[in-house]
Amino acid sequence: MTPIALTIAGSDSSGGAGVQADLKTFSALGVYGASVITAVTAQNTRAVRAIHAVPAGVVQAQIEAVLSDLAVGAIKIGMLWQRDIVEIVATELTRWQQIRVVLDPVMVASSGAHLLAADAREALRRLLCPRALIITPNLAEAAALLEAPVARSEEEMQEQGRRLLALGPKAVLVKGGHGEGPQSVDFLIEPGASTRLPASRVAARNSHGTGCTLSAAIAAGLANGSNLADAVRSAKAFVTAALAAADRLEIGSGSGPVHQFHASW
Repeated sequence: MTPIALTIAGSDSSGGAGVQADLKTFSALGVYGASVITAVTAQNTRAVRAIHAVPAGVVQAQIEAVLSDLAVGAIKIGMLWQRDIVEIVATELTRWQQIRVVLDPVMVASSGAHLLAADAREALRRLLCPRALIITPNLAEAAALLEAPVARSEEEMQEQGRRLLALGPKAVLVKGGHGEGPQSVDFLIEPGASTRLPASRVAARNSHGTGCTLSAAIAAGLANGSNLADAVRSAKAFVTAALAAADRLEIGSGSGPVHQFHASW
């Protein structure tokens, strides 16, 4: 059977992040990608200029159309933007009994634009975190979810990961890409276990879509039949290679996208 993954996220008009990055990642990893658009953004490599939310009823209709017909093996959730969209996505995950859910708690774009309304943050914590197989916050997102200072050490990253685990997901991947030092260290936190995942830090000019690509790659691994730990390790290796190859691309005048198709062209 053809492996299928679904992305539920916002559209990036520049193609570097969001649904576009997810579909590229699925394709690069041999997975058929379906999509549900939650918001349309007007953005490029320099800034997010406008955001238009898709009505919650249309988001619901998209999810129903896909899940009633396609044998989806995993779902990646990214930008949701509004509270009513968070609520409808949570309802549909339960309705369709989807459990291989990778939740990327997208809150702020790399350009600094807010991508999750303030009143949606509590709903995401309460309704979606417990329905996720894994959540994948970066340092700032982990701090925002916990209403805590940003972690400054590996010990604090692990402690925040354990606190996020208490929100209900089966696992938490605390990403250290926005940290400092020669290594980019992530921590996979599971009940009773913490796995350190280091990689050499890549100094790339182009880094747009890094978080989207990582969470989509985890979903692709799950759709392909990998267990969670293997999917996370493979995804980190993939995004590290995509980031290392990113500066081969000449896209826009700001921070361009990572190179999901680095192995092909």
